Order: sequence, then structure tokens, then C-alpha cells
Amino acid sequence: MTFDFFSARRPSTLASEAMIATSHPLSTAAGLEVLTDGGNAVDAAIAAVAVQCVVDPLMTGIGGDCFALYAPKGGKVKALNGSGRAPAAATLEALKAAGLEGEIPQTSPHSVTVPGAISAWCLLHADHGSLPLDRLFARAIGYAENGYPVTPRVAMDWSAHAALIGSDPHAAKVFLPNGKAPVAGERHAQPLLAGRLKEIASKGAAGFYEGETGSNMAAHLRSLGGLHTEEDFSEGSTQAHWVEPISTSYGGYDVLECPPNGQGLVALVILRLLSKFDMGQGLSEADRIHLHAEATKLAYHHRDVLLADPATCEGLAETLLSDRVIDTLAARIRMDRALPPTLWDEPEHKDTIYLSVVDAQGNAISFINSIFHGFGSTRVDPKTGVLFHSRGSSFRLIEGHPNVIAPKKRPMHTIIPGMLCKDGAAVMPFGVMGGHYQASGHAAFLSGVLDLGLDLQAAMDAPRSFAFDGELQIEPGIGETTRADLATRGHKLKLVASPLGGSQAIRIDTQNGVLIGGSDSRKDGMALGV
Repeated sequence: MTFDFFSARRPSTLASEAMIATSHPLSTAAGLEVLTDGGNAVDAAIAAVAVQCVVDPLMTGIGGDCFALYAPKGGKVKALNGSGRAPAAATLEALKAAGLEGEIPQTSPHSVTVPGAISAWCLLHADHGSLPLDRLFARAIGYAENGYPVTPRVAMDWSAHAALIGSDPHAAKVFLPNGKAPVAGERHAQPLLAGRLKEIASKGAAGFYEGETGSNMAAHLRSLGGLHTEEDFSEGSTQAHWVEPISTSYGGYDVLECPPNGQGLVALVILRLLSKFDMGQGLSEADRIHLHAEATKLAYHHRDVLLADPATCEGLAETLLSDRVIDTLAARIRMDRALPPTLWDEPEHKDTIYLSVVDAQGNAISFINSIFHGFGSTRVDPKTGVLFHSRGSSFRLIEGHPNVIAPKKRPMHTIIPGMLCKDGAAVMPFGVMGGHYQASGHAAFLSGVLDLGLDLQAAMDAPRSFAFDGELQIEPGIGETTRADLATRGHKLKLVASPLGGSQAIRIDTQNGVLIGGSDSRKDGMALGV
């Protein structure tokens, strides 16, 4: 393994026993502490995400949703769906009567489904955790009560969302102390959040969804015009459940994702399309970006029309990953021209944190927790301190659409953990943050590792592009010659003002008995091991 130490980049992290990679240093430290204290991968993941819900509040929180892929040593990979459901009264007719047309705004109370994260954490802990929740939440509770230093990337994103936070007086009180966003190095605290974590540690999911806390959250959302009831919240404590992963083969490995309602299927479709082309080192940068863009457009077009709650898109994964569909879509890709995406043969319809852990026993977890937009819905319940996510804004308000809002329905989700396997064994939990970018990011990261042979950190740090919403977004690291080539093919280029996503991964090198970890330099985090 060679590395350019003049590059101003960092190499991948190496360890022999256990490792954790997150996008925040305090989260990584909390997880590593748990691992060294005898906790397992699940314990470390829960400890780390709890900390991140405190120290990175615009990206995640206990009022959000969660998905995970868990690979017990020598066992079968399991997928955990911790996404929340719409209120029982949330019908298309009810939302239209409330004056909504076209889409559900981020800050609307209707963008808030019953949060699923705590249900998922508690189910995961009950089935596979080893240390008590009060031990796992200790660092998070301490940071919430006593404060923590705001890191540079968190401060940058926080400042960018200051005006939006200020539109909700309760959010402004918590997240705009002294009337402004904290700067890097400034301390911030959330005492009410510490109280919620203590309740969950003591009572489990019931401490969040039931009793006074659940009642207060439902009442606050109703005061904003929401349709939420105490019953909706009390039922939320058991809404997380285990499901079978979906998968495809790429580069001699099996790539596993959570099934719909997450967009992991989209990542698999992109990979299957790319597998129809030679993505090796002989491909130019412009050709590589072009192929990835065209595959992304086709896959995301199908996502937006077809992906939804699994109850309303049964069999979709099998159909979209079939040879006949992939061959049909791949044949529409031209190397010399960017083309508008089209569906296979169906009728047309008019912010997040990720972490990976591998423990000393060989258990691995790929874990993602999100409130969707920066600061989610921006709605904070003043009595509980819970910041609600905005995942319900993914619902469509189109009669007959698979993803149309309906009672107790889950919306289409962008958050997706990934797991790479070889011969039935997990060899790399991985994930890419960044809202809609995630499925595209999964495919780009894996192509860098498997097609180009890049080490994890190099694959993460490589310049990114994303074909979305009629544009090809590119980072500044993509050179002028490549940009000009892409423009001649018809791509509408947009230079992004902030980095595309973030990522973490841990590769299990059984041959050498080594763990290789990476954490995206676009974020504040790191990979650490023992």
C-alpha cells in the first residue's frame, strides 16, 4: 500500500481488533470507548449515534429515522427498517383540505412522520446489544447537559441554516443561542435532550413514545396543524422491524442494501447498469463520470415514479434488478450524448449521519440515522426538546402514485446503509451520506474501490459528481478538460458550493488480520481502532 504524504490528504486507518468510523470525532471516540470497555459493534454504534444526535443536531436526532444492516460473525446479514409511519388521519384528502398541493413543505407539521429511530435503536439493542443503555448514552447525556465544542464542518452547515431555524421560535431558542449560530469552538448544550436520553435509557422505547413525552410531542404537532395523536406515537414504539436485505453482484462481491422503502434498490440498479460497461482504469475521467451520470438518471427516474412503502411496491426489486430490465435500460445509454431518462415499460407519472463498526468478535454493523433536511422540519417541541425530522415531505400528493401519502404509511427514504460481502461473509460495512446523493454515492464509492483498486480513504476523497434534477453537479476537483468534455455531450454542469455528501467504511482484511477504515475528509469525523 503506497500513499502520497505530500497530498494534504490522510491515509486509511489500520487496526487489528476493532474499529469504528463516523463523521464526528466525539462520536468516534464514544464508540471506541465502548469497544475497549467490552461492548460489541451494536453497543458502539448506539453510543456513537446518541452522541451525534447531540453534537451534530442539523444532521441527525432522536426525532428522526434509522436503517441498519447487521452482520453477526459467521451469520446472515439482517436489515433493520426504523422508518416512521404517517399519522392514522393522514389522507390525501386531509392534506388537500389543509391547502397543500404538489408537495409537502419541509417545515410543515405534515412533513413529520412518527419518528422511527428510537424504536430501531431499542430493537437493535434488545436483540444484539450487550451493555445497558444508560452506559451507552453516558457520553451523549454528558454532552447534552454540560455542552460540547462545535466542530468546523458542523459550524459551517449550522450557519447556512440559521435563517430557516429562526423561523421557529422554539428551534431558535435551542439552536440560535444569543441569536446566532454557534461558531467553531463555541460550546453548545441541549439539557432537554439529555432528559429524553435518560428516559429512553430507563424505560426503553416506551420512554420516548408513550407517557408524558409522547403526549407532549403529539400535542405540539397538533398545535401546528398536524394530524398526530397520542395513539400514533404509542404505536411507534414497535414500528421498527427486521427485514431481508436485497442484493446484487458487482466486481466479484455481493452488495447488500435494505429493501424499499429505502432507496438502496437504486444503488443496486446503478451498479447493475455500470456492470454492463468496462469501468476499469482504461476509462477516461469524463467517460467514467458520464456513464455514472446516465446510469444514475435512469435509476433515480424509476425511484421517483415507483419506489414507496413496500406494501405498495411489492416485487419492485426483483423486477428492476432483472436482466431484461437492466439490459433494456443499459441499451439506452450512449457514450457520446447525455439523454433524458425514461422508464422501462411503466406509465409515466406527472441531511443524515452514517457510521460503520466492526468489533473484536467479527460482528459488523452499517448504521444510518437521519432527520432528512438540515435541522429536519425545524420544528422543536418546547416541552421535550425533540427536533422533528421532515421525512414526510418525500410523500407525493398525487392520486394513485405508489408514494402518495396514506394513513400509517412509510414514505420513500433516501437513507441507506450498505454492506459488501464475499462468499457469504461480510467484508465491508459502508455508507455515504448526503440526502438524495446516497444511492449514487454508494455506486461511485464501490466503483472506486472495486474497479479502480483505490484504498478506502482515496475512494472517499476522490472528486464527486451527481446527476440530479436536470443538472450534473460537480465538485471543484474535477478539472476543466473533463468539464469541457462533459459539456459537449450535453450535460448541464453545476459547480457545487458545498461538498457532495460524506462517507465511512471499514474493510475486513481476513488474509492479513487487519481492519482498514476510512472517514470522509468532507466531514469532521475519523476512523479509529484498537
